[in-house]
Amino acid sequence: MNKTQCVIFDCEGTLVDSETLCCQALSIVFSQFGAHLTTEQAMSHFEGGKLADILEETRRRLNVSVSIDTLEPLYRETLKGLFDSQLQPMEGVFDVLKDLESKNIDYCVASNGPRDKIEHALELTGLLPHFKGKVFSAFETNSWKPEPDLILYSAMNMGYSVDQCMYIDDTPKGIEAGVRAGMKSIRLSGVSDGTFPGTYQTIDKLSQLVEIV
Repeated sequence: MNKTQCVIFDCEGTLVDSETLCCQALSIVFSQFGAHLTTEQAMSHFEGGKLADILEETRRRLNVSVSIDTLEPLYRETLKGLFDSQLQPMEGVFDVLKDLESKNIDYCVASNGPRDKIEHALELTGLLPHFKGKVFSAFETNSWKPEPDLILYSAMNMGYSVDQCMYIDDTPKGIEAGVRAGMKSIRLSGVSDGTFPGTYQTIDKLSQLVEIV
């Protein structure tokens, strides 16, 4: 097996500590339409994936007859407010990036979110300078995790083959994308405790990534 030359990070829940805030935003938005959804309940169903699918699944589950066209902008606006006031980087992330740099291992970020949202999250947490020119959004591939296209696109743009890369994500749908891309995929334990067959390894803290690389 080739030595890892590039680590591809998911953004939310992997680089930035956002998944609880995402669930909080779901709770706030759906309660505006008379649905009862606590942050904890949202967390128990959280699997990642495309935002429209998450909203659709929640809408069906709670029997809320509001269109995705209404829910999506409201959710993004609510989440942006929570991010601006509360978003933090994941514990140990700066040390991990420094360690990768010292080993001459490249890295980038691949996220289902729109590019401006990814960059805003990285900027709020002080991570953006590390990822200049290395941000890849599913909106560029028009294909969202759990499809593997974004992962493959990121590797290609960074100039590496699949077996030279390692992918890290905290959600089952994210890990599924990595596994389907044929990439060594590491799951970071988080809000979602589901996993996907073929996961290379599960870690509890980002700092453990250093030992695997």
